[in-house]
Amino acid sequence: MSIDTAAITQRVRDQGAFIDAVKREVAKVIVGQDALVERLIIAMLCRGHILIEGVPGLAKTLTVSTLARAIDASFVRIQFTPDLLPADLTGTTIYSPQDGRFNVRKGPIFANIVLADEINRAPAKVQSALLEAMQERQVSIGGTTFPLEDPFMVLATQNPIEHEGTYALPEAQLDRFMLKVVVTYPTRNEEKLILDRFVSPEDVPEVQRVADPESVNAAAKVLHDVQMDQRLRDYIVHLVAATRDPGSYRLARLRPLIEFGASPRATIYLAQAARAHAFVSHRGYVEPDDVKSVAMDVLRHRVVISYEAEAENTTAEDIVRAVLDEVEVP
Repeated sequence: MSIDTAAITQRVRDQGAFIDAVKREVAKVIVGQDALVERLIIAMLCRGHILIEGVPGLAKTLTVSTLARAIDASFVRIQFTPDLLPADLTGTTIYSPQDGRFNVRKGPIFANIVLADEINRAPAKVQSALLEAMQERQVSIGGTTFPLEDPFMVLATQNPIEHEGTYALPEAQLDRFMLKVVVTYPTRNEEKLILDRFVSPEDVPEVQRVADPESVNAAAKVLHDVQMDQRLRDYIVHLVAATRDPGSYRLARLRPLIEFGASPRATIYLAQAARAHAFVSHRGYVEPDDVKSVAMDVLRHRVVISYEAEAENTTAEDIVRAVLDEVEVP
Protein backbone atom coordinates (compact mmCIF):
# COMPACT_ATOMS: atom_id res chain seq x y z
CA MET A 1 0.00 0.00 0.00
CA SER A 2 1.57 3.25 -1.18
CA ILE A 3 1.44 6.32 1.03
CA ASP A 4 0.78 9.71 -0.51
CA THR A 5 3.24 11.78 1.47
CA ALA A 6 2.48 14.88 -0.58
CA ALA A 7 -1.22 14.66 0.34
CA ILE A 8 -0.35 14.23 4.02
CA THR A 9 1.98 17.22 3.89
CA GLN A 10 -0.80 19.30 2.37
CA ARG A 11 -3.17 18.30 5.16
CA VAL A 12 -0.49 19.17 7.70
CA ARG A 13 -0.04 22.60 6.13
CA ASP A 14 -3.78 23.22 6.03
CA GLN A 15 -4.44 22.19 9.63
CA GLY A 16 -1.21 23.71 10.94
CA ALA A 17 -1.55 27.06 9.21
CA PHE A 18 -2.39 28.72 12.54
CA ILE A 19 0.96 27.77 14.10
CA ASP A 20 3.02 30.44 12.35
CA ALA A 21 0.38 33.03 13.22
CA VAL A 22 0.52 31.98 16.88
CA LYS A 23 4.32 32.26 16.89
CA ARG A 24 4.12 35.76 15.42
CA GLU A 25 1.61 36.90 18.03
CA VAL A 26 3.69 35.52 20.89
CA ALA A 27 6.81 37.16 19.43
CA LYS A 28 5.10 40.54 19.75
CA VAL A 29 5.53 40.26 23.50
CA ILE A 30 8.18 37.62 24.13
CA VAL A 31 11.79 38.07 23.02
CA GLY A 32 14.19 35.17 22.52
CA GLN A 33 12.07 32.24 23.72
CA ASP A 34 11.41 30.68 20.31
CA ALA A 35 12.45 27.19 21.43
CA LEU A 36 10.16 27.32 24.46
CA VAL A 37 7.20 28.49 22.37
CA GLU A 38 7.79 25.69 19.87
CA ARG A 39 7.96 23.11 22.66
CA LEU A 40 4.72 24.43 24.13
CA ILE A 41 2.99 23.96 20.79
CA ILE A 42 4.50 20.48 20.36
CA ALA A 43 3.28 19.38 23.78
CA MET A 44 -0.18 20.79 23.19
CA LEU A 45 -0.50 18.92 19.87
CA CYS A 46 0.59 15.71 21.60
CA ARG A 47 -1.66 16.18 24.64
CA GLY A 48 1.49 16.25 26.74
CA HIS A 49 2.75 18.25 29.72
CA ILE A 50 5.91 20.30 30.17
CA LEU A 51 8.26 20.90 33.08
CA ILE A 52 10.02 24.26 32.68
CA GLU A 53 13.19 24.90 34.65
CA GLY A 54 14.79 28.30 34.89
CA VAL A 55 15.72 31.06 37.29
CA PRO A 56 13.11 33.73 38.09
CA GLY A 57 12.60 36.60 35.66
CA LEU A 58 12.94 34.72 32.36
CA ALA A 59 9.32 35.34 31.26
CA LYS A 60 8.19 31.75 31.75
CA THR A 61 4.75 32.74 33.03
CA LEU A 62 4.39 35.56 30.50
CA THR A 63 5.21 33.20 27.64
CA VAL A 64 2.56 30.70 28.69
CA SER A 65 -0.15 33.32 29.31
CA THR A 66 0.63 35.01 25.97
CA LEU A 67 0.30 31.69 24.14
CA ALA A 68 -3.05 31.09 25.87
CA ARG A 69 -4.35 34.46 24.67
CA ALA A 70 -3.18 33.77 21.11
CA ILE A 71 -5.17 30.51 20.93
CA ASP A 72 -8.10 31.80 23.01
CA ALA A 73 -7.59 29.09 25.62
CA SER A 74 -8.58 29.31 29.26
CA PHE A 75 -5.51 29.84 31.42
CA VAL A 76 -4.92 29.70 35.17
CA ARG A 77 -1.78 30.12 37.24
CA ILE A 78 -1.55 28.26 40.55
CA GLN A 79 1.18 29.23 42.99
CA PHE A 80 2.28 26.02 44.69
CA THR A 81 3.12 26.43 48.37
CA PRO A 82 3.85 23.99 51.23
CA ASP A 83 0.39 24.59 52.77
CA LEU A 84 -1.52 23.91 49.53
CA LEU A 85 -4.22 21.24 49.80
CA PRO A 86 -5.50 18.90 47.06
CA ALA A 87 -8.92 20.60 47.26
CA ASP A 88 -7.26 23.94 46.48
CA LEU A 89 -6.29 22.41 43.16
CA THR A 90 -9.15 20.11 42.17
CA GLY A 91 -12.10 21.62 44.01
CA THR A 92 -14.39 20.44 46.78
CA THR A 93 -18.01 19.91 47.84
CA ILE A 94 -19.76 22.66 49.80
CA TYR A 95 -22.88 22.14 51.88
CA SER A 96 -25.78 24.39 50.95
CA PRO A 97 -28.17 24.93 53.93
CA GLN A 98 -30.85 26.31 51.57
CA ASP A 99 -31.51 22.99 49.84
CA GLY A 100 -29.64 20.67 52.21
CA ARG A 101 -27.34 19.39 49.46
CA PHE A 102 -23.62 19.25 48.83
CA ASN A 103 -22.69 21.19 45.70
CA VAL A 104 -19.46 20.73 43.78
CA ARG A 105 -17.21 23.74 43.42
CA LYS A 106 -14.60 23.01 40.78
CA GLY A 107 -11.01 24.07 41.37
CA PRO A 108 -8.63 26.02 39.16
CA ILE A 109 -7.38 22.89 37.42
CA PHE A 110 -10.44 23.04 35.15
CA ALA A 111 -8.75 25.07 32.43
CA ASN A 112 -7.10 24.41 29.07
CA ILE A 113 -3.66 25.52 30.26
CA VAL A 114 -2.67 25.18 33.91
CA LEU A 115 0.57 26.79 35.06
CA ALA A 116 1.78 25.07 38.22
CA ASP A 117 4.27 27.66 39.45
CA GLU A 118 7.11 26.29 41.59
CA ILE A 119 5.58 22.83 41.56
CA ASN A 120 8.31 21.41 43.81
CA ARG A 121 7.03 23.49 46.75
CA ALA A 122 3.83 21.46 47.09
CA PRO A 123 3.58 18.42 49.42
CA ALA A 124 3.03 14.83 48.30
CA LYS A 125 -0.78 14.87 48.57
CA VAL A 126 -1.05 17.76 46.14
CA GLN A 127 1.42 16.08 43.80
CA SER A 128 -0.79 12.97 43.84
CA ALA A 129 -3.89 14.99 42.96
CA LEU A 130 -2.04 16.60 40.08
CA LEU A 131 -0.81 13.20 38.92
CA GLU A 132 -4.37 11.95 38.38
CA ALA A 133 -5.21 15.05 36.37
CA MET A 134 -2.10 14.72 34.21
CA GLN A 135 -2.44 11.02 33.51
CA GLU A 136 -6.19 10.39 33.48
CA ARG A 137 -7.31 13.90 32.43
CA GLN A 138 -9.95 13.76 35.10
CA VAL A 139 -10.32 14.57 38.80
CA SER A 140 -12.44 13.09 41.57
CA ILE A 141 -14.44 15.41 43.82
CA GLY A 142 -16.69 13.98 46.50
CA GLY A 143 -16.81 10.56 44.91
CA THR A 144 -17.70 11.91 41.45
CA THR A 145 -15.29 11.95 38.52
CA PHE A 146 -15.16 15.02 36.28
CA PRO A 147 -13.38 15.17 32.91
CA LEU A 148 -11.00 18.07 32.34
CA GLU A 149 -10.97 20.55 29.50
CA ASP A 150 -9.88 19.58 25.99
CA PRO A 151 -7.16 20.44 25.21
CA PHE A 152 -5.63 20.21 28.67
CA MET A 153 -1.98 20.84 29.45
CA VAL A 154 -0.03 21.26 32.69
CA LEU A 155 3.01 23.52 32.54
CA ALA A 156 5.03 23.27 35.71
CA THR A 157 7.93 25.51 36.66
CA GLN A 158 10.70 24.96 39.14
CA ASN A 159 13.60 27.11 40.28
CA PRO A 160 16.96 25.29 39.91
CA ILE A 161 18.85 27.49 42.38
CA GLU A 162 16.57 27.67 45.43
CA HIS A 163 15.88 24.41 47.25
CA GLU A 164 14.86 25.54 50.73
CA GLY A 165 11.28 24.50 51.44
CA THR A 166 11.00 22.36 48.31
CA TYR A 167 10.01 18.73 47.76
CA ALA A 168 11.79 16.61 45.17
CA LEU A 169 9.37 15.52 42.47
CA PRO A 170 8.88 11.74 42.53
CA GLU A 171 10.21 9.86 39.50
CA ALA A 172 6.69 8.67 38.65
CA GLN A 173 5.54 12.26 38.30
CA LEU A 174 8.62 13.39 36.39
CA ASP A 175 7.94 10.61 33.90
CA ARG A 176 4.47 12.05 33.26
CA PHE A 177 5.98 15.22 31.84
CA MET A 178 6.46 14.75 28.13
CA LEU A 179 9.19 17.39 27.94
CA LYS A 180 11.52 19.16 30.32
CA VAL A 181 12.64 22.49 28.91
CA VAL A 182 15.52 24.42 30.44
CA VAL A 183 15.17 28.18 29.94
CA THR A 184 18.41 30.16 29.92
CA TYR A 185 19.31 33.84 30.06
CA PRO A 186 18.74 35.92 26.91
CA THR A 187 21.64 37.16 24.82
CA ARG A 188 22.75 40.78 25.17
CA ASN A 189 20.97 41.75 21.95
CA GLU A 190 17.79 40.02 23.11
CA GLU A 191 18.01 41.74 26.49
CA LYS A 192 18.33 45.11 24.76
CA LEU A 193 15.14 44.35 22.81
CA ILE A 194 13.43 43.37 26.05
CA LEU A 195 14.44 46.65 27.63
CA ASP A 196 13.26 48.66 24.62
CA ARG A 197 9.94 46.81 24.56
CA PHE A 198 9.10 46.99 28.26
CA VAL A 199 10.58 50.32 29.29
CA SER A 200 7.13 51.78 28.60
CA PRO A 201 4.39 49.24 29.44
CA GLU A 202 1.87 51.10 27.29
CA ASP A 203 4.04 50.34 24.25
CA VAL A 204 3.70 46.55 24.64
CA PRO A 205 1.60 45.27 21.69
CA GLU A 206 -1.78 43.67 22.32
CA VAL A 207 -1.86 39.96 21.51
CA GLN A 208 -4.63 39.03 19.08
CA ARG A 209 -6.53 35.77 19.03
CA VAL A 210 -5.40 33.93 15.89
CA ALA A 211 -6.63 30.41 16.73
CA ASP A 212 -8.87 28.53 19.14
CA PRO A 213 -8.83 25.22 21.05
CA GLU A 214 -10.79 23.58 18.23
CA SER A 215 -7.93 24.38 15.84
CA VAL A 216 -5.51 22.65 18.19
CA ASN A 217 -7.77 19.59 18.47
CA ALA A 218 -8.16 19.37 14.68
CA ALA A 219 -4.38 19.62 14.21
CA ALA A 220 -3.82 16.91 16.84
CA LYS A 221 -5.95 14.50 14.81
CA VAL A 222 -3.88 15.08 11.66
CA LEU A 223 -0.71 14.57 13.68
CA HIS A 224 -1.33 10.81 13.69
CA ASP A 225 -1.07 10.79 9.87
CA VAL A 226 2.49 12.14 9.86
CA GLN A 227 4.64 9.34 8.47
CA MET A 228 7.56 7.82 10.35
CA ASP A 229 9.82 5.35 8.58
CA GLN A 230 10.56 2.05 10.33
CA ARG A 231 14.27 2.95 10.43
CA LEU A 232 13.41 6.05 12.46
CA ARG A 233 11.27 4.00 14.82
CA ASP A 234 14.25 1.69 15.33
CA TYR A 235 16.49 4.73 15.89
CA ILE A 236 14.19 5.95 18.66
CA VAL A 237 14.22 2.53 20.31
CA HIS A 238 18.03 2.45 20.14
CA LEU A 239 18.34 5.92 21.69
CA VAL A 240 16.22 4.95 24.67
CA ALA A 241 17.86 1.52 25.00
CA ALA A 242 21.30 3.17 25.06
CA THR A 243 20.35 4.97 28.29
CA ARG A 244 19.67 1.58 29.92
CA ASP A 245 22.41 -0.56 28.40
CA PRO A 246 25.11 1.82 27.15
CA GLY A 247 27.64 -1.00 26.82
CA SER A 248 25.75 -2.35 23.80
CA TYR A 249 26.32 0.95 21.97
CA ARG A 250 30.06 1.47 22.55
CA LEU A 251 29.20 3.60 25.58
CA ALA A 252 30.42 1.32 28.36
CA ARG A 253 32.06 4.32 30.04
CA LEU A 254 28.57 5.60 30.88
CA ARG A 255 27.43 2.48 32.73
CA PRO A 256 28.73 3.56 36.18
CA LEU A 257 27.17 7.00 35.67
CA ILE A 258 23.59 5.83 35.10
CA GLU A 259 21.40 4.66 37.97
CA PHE A 260 18.28 4.16 35.84
CA GLY A 261 17.69 4.67 32.13
CA ALA A 262 14.64 6.10 30.41
CA SER A 263 11.31 4.27 30.66
CA PRO A 264 9.21 2.93 27.76
CA ARG A 265 7.12 6.09 28.11
CA ALA A 266 10.19 7.94 26.79
CA THR A 267 10.05 5.87 23.59
CA ILE A 268 6.40 6.77 23.04
CA TYR A 269 6.88 10.45 23.84
CA LEU A 270 9.99 10.72 21.66
CA ALA A 271 8.08 9.36 18.67
CA GLN A 272 5.12 11.66 19.33
CA ALA A 273 7.32 14.71 19.83
CA ALA A 274 9.27 13.97 16.64
CA ARG A 275 6.01 13.76 14.71
CA ALA A 276 4.84 17.04 16.22
CA HIS A 277 8.18 18.68 15.38
CA ALA A 278 7.69 17.64 11.75
CA PHE A 279 4.12 18.97 11.91
CA VAL A 280 5.27 22.33 13.27
CA SER A 281 7.78 22.39 10.39
CA HIS A 282 4.84 21.83 7.99
CA ARG A 283 5.98 18.39 6.86
CA GLY A 284 3.97 15.20 6.60
CA TYR A 285 6.94 12.95 7.35
CA VAL A 286 9.56 12.67 10.10
CA GLU A 287 13.27 13.21 9.48
CA PRO A 288 16.17 12.19 11.75
CA ASP A 289 16.66 15.84 12.70
CA ASP A 290 13.14 15.91 14.13
CA VAL A 291 14.07 13.12 16.53
CA LYS A 292 17.39 14.71 17.50
CA SER A 293 15.79 18.14 18.00
CA VAL A 294 13.41 16.92 20.72
CA ALA A 295 15.44 14.05 22.19
CA MET A 296 17.16 16.14 24.87
CA ASP A 297 13.88 17.58 26.16
CA VAL A 298 12.25 14.13 26.23
CA LEU A 299 15.14 12.28 27.89
CA ARG A 300 16.94 14.70 30.23
CA HIS A 301 14.53 14.19 33.15
CA ARG A 302 14.17 10.44 32.65
CA VAL A 303 17.82 9.48 33.01
CA VAL A 304 18.68 9.13 36.70
CA ILE A 305 22.38 9.63 37.31
CA SER A 306 24.42 7.78 39.95
CA TYR A 307 26.39 9.15 42.88
CA GLU A 308 29.52 8.58 40.83
CA ALA A 309 28.19 10.86 38.11
CA GLU A 310 27.43 13.53 40.69
CA ALA A 311 30.95 13.23 42.05
CA GLU A 312 32.31 13.73 38.54
CA ASN A 313 29.93 16.65 37.86
CA THR A 314 28.35 14.68 35.03
CA THR A 315 24.72 15.62 34.34
CA ALA A 316 21.88 13.75 32.70
CA GLU A 317 22.24 16.16 29.77
CA ASP A 318 25.86 15.05 29.33
CA ILE A 319 24.74 11.43 29.15
CA VAL A 320 21.95 12.12 26.67
CA ARG A 321 24.36 14.17 24.56
CA ALA A 322 26.82 11.26 24.47
CA VAL A 323 24.03 8.88 23.45
CA LEU A 324 22.95 11.17 20.62
CA ASP A 325 26.54 11.45 19.41
CA GLU A 326 27.22 7.70 19.46
CA VAL A 327 24.01 5.98 18.34
CA GLU A 328 24.03 5.65 14.57
CA VAL A 329 21.59 7.90 12.72
CA PRO A 330 19.64 6.17 9.91
